[in-house]
Amino acid sequence: MCFPSLTSKTILFFSGEEPPPPPVVYFRYTDDVLRGVIKALRERKEILKEKVIDPYATSPEITPPVSKFGRIARPSVMLEKLPTLSATKPFLLSDRRYISWLTVVALAYNYNVWFCTARLAFPYHNETVNKYWITCDIISDIVNVIDIIVWQPRLQFVKAGDIIVRTFLKTNIKKLFFYLLLQTDIISILPLDLLSLQFSFSSIYRLNRFIRIDSFFEFSDRLESIMAKAYIWRVARTTGYLLYVLHLNACAFYVASVHQGLATTTWVYDGNGTAYLRCYYFAVRSLINIGGLPEPVTVFEIIFQMANFFIGVFVFSSLIGQMRDVIGAATASQTYFRASMDGCVAYMNTYTIPKLVQNRVRTWYNYTWAAQGMLDESELLDKMPLVMKTAIAVDINMATFQKIALFQGCDQQMLVDMLLRLKSIIYLPGDFVVKKGDIGKEMYIIKSGAVQVVGGPDNSIVFVTLKAGCVFGEISLLQSAKDGGNRRTANVKAHGFANLFVLEKKDLFDILVHYPESQKVLARKGRQLMKSKAPAGAKTKEEKQKGLALFGQKPPTPKLLKAFGNFRKGGILDKLKVKSFCLEKLLIFLTRKSSNLFFWSSVHRKMQRSSNRKPTKLLVSLCSSYVIHL
Repeated sequence: MCFPSLTSKTILFFSGEEPPPPPVVYFRYTDDVLRGVIKALRERKEILKEKVIDPYATSPEITPPVSKFGRIARPSVMLEKLPTLSATKPFLLSDRRYISWLTVVALAYNYNVWFCTARLAFPYHNETVNKYWITCDIISDIVNVIDIIVWQPRLQFVKAGDIIVRTFLKTNIKKLFFYLLLQTDIISILPLDLLSLQFSFSSIYRLNRFIRIDSFFEFSDRLESIMAKAYIWRVARTTGYLLYVLHLNACAFYVASVHQGLATTTWVYDGNGTAYLRCYYFAVRSLINIGGLPEPVTVFEIIFQMANFFIGVFVFSSLIGQMRDVIGAATASQTYFRASMDGCVAYMNTYTIPKLVQNRVRTWYNYTWAAQGMLDESELLDKMPLVMKTAIAVDINMATFQKIALFQGCDQQMLVDMLLRLKSIIYLPGDFVVKKGDIGKEMYIIKSGAVQVVGGPDNSIVFVTLKAGCVFGEISLLQSAKDGGNRRTANVKAHGFANLFVLEKKDLFDILVHYPESQKVLARKGRQLMKSKAPAGAKTKEEKQKGLALFGQKPPTPKLLKAFGNFRKGGILDKLKVKSFCLEKLLIFLTRKSSNLFFWSSVHRKMQRSSNRKPTKLLVSLCSSYVIHL
């Protein structure tokens, strides 16, 4: 059943005609059921239609709301609104200012762990140098206090996916005091040095500074995250661990020598020279198991030396293994490059590939590795989330895409999707990117280098040089293969090493399925660009031929007539000296031989056009008509 629309009723009313009567309904219930079924089928058709157009569309079903019991089960901490810091701006963990400050904190921590142990073992405390030690201790303590009170409360950190900001300025003094008591950082800066006023001056009261070891590891992690070559810091850090273990062993050896008595045996330190340097030398030879050490005499010396050997085996083996892992991770990509290149060379040697091709393959491998440090950038980008890949692609090529006339006016999201489909290809000097007559399936964006549009004999003529940021081949993405419309019209070759981004036609069509409006814009602009870039003499199918162009080109003179007439200079006609009266005799002769109406009509037309023509040419025309008639 069909009902007229409101517009049709209005038209009928003003026109004076009576509207058609409403349809007769016999069973209201049946009619309502059928209307409901038809409405449901139409809605289902629209949903399936959208699903076919966009296969990645979400489900039309509404997400069920969270029940009251689910809200109650959530912890109250997650429901609280995160406070904001109103007085000062919080610092991110990756902020360069924060990492610079962590460098100062790490230096203060290293001062404590190196010099406190040395001052505790060796006799470096006396009235002359104590004032310098106190000054350095105060400076390191000030650094730690500033870090705990000023920097740490203003850090942003992630907890359960939420960005947490510590805001001490909105916390009362009582809560702040109890919070600080629970922090290990506060224990590390307790002024236990004041006990030196009651007892003798010693660095043992500063051992609580060692608790701040987290500050050193945090500095190490943050420094690795911003360094371009993080393996350099990893090697330096592992070397520092090795030197510190030797430092602790040197301190322990001096303490053992003092316990046994200096110069009492051949094994202990004899007291000559610089004590720290001599003991450090002994630690190096002992832990690395170089050999040539004096034999221990007493039981204590034997136990100490055995402990040195065991510690040296386990500690140095672990450090050497860690060093191997660091160096292996630093050279993993280069190892993969060498393995790939060696495998390719072995393959070419197996199948006896010409040396010229092998040299070009080696050149491509070496340049690709030197230019980007990897063979395939997509392997690295595939490991990133979509947001990161999109940000990188937009930063590199979005400005170039917006300058392309073909894509101006299209959806910005469509351009972003196209950027994610780009592939990077490196061409060697002299490589042809496209050749004239090839099927066009890609468009190219020049990332670096230059390409030349060449032509002429041996492609020696350079028409134009395209440099970084230029685009070519974009029209072939929209041209149809019918009648060879997507054939390349020029030769383009690389001038030097060229790195190009490639977008394939298949990827573009997959994207345009989700953007029908942009598809219409591209189709319209593609037709306009093809018309504007077509040659001046070219004619499309829509252009109709007019005038004399309908008759086409004049056919060549038949060979029989050429043989009969010999109309070249010095021929039979030239010898006979044909004049105007010869035409009449020839006409009489031809009338006797033929009585065809078609022949006479053609002769009549030729005679009418013979007023401004030479007699010789008219004679030739009449003879040709007669020969054709025969």
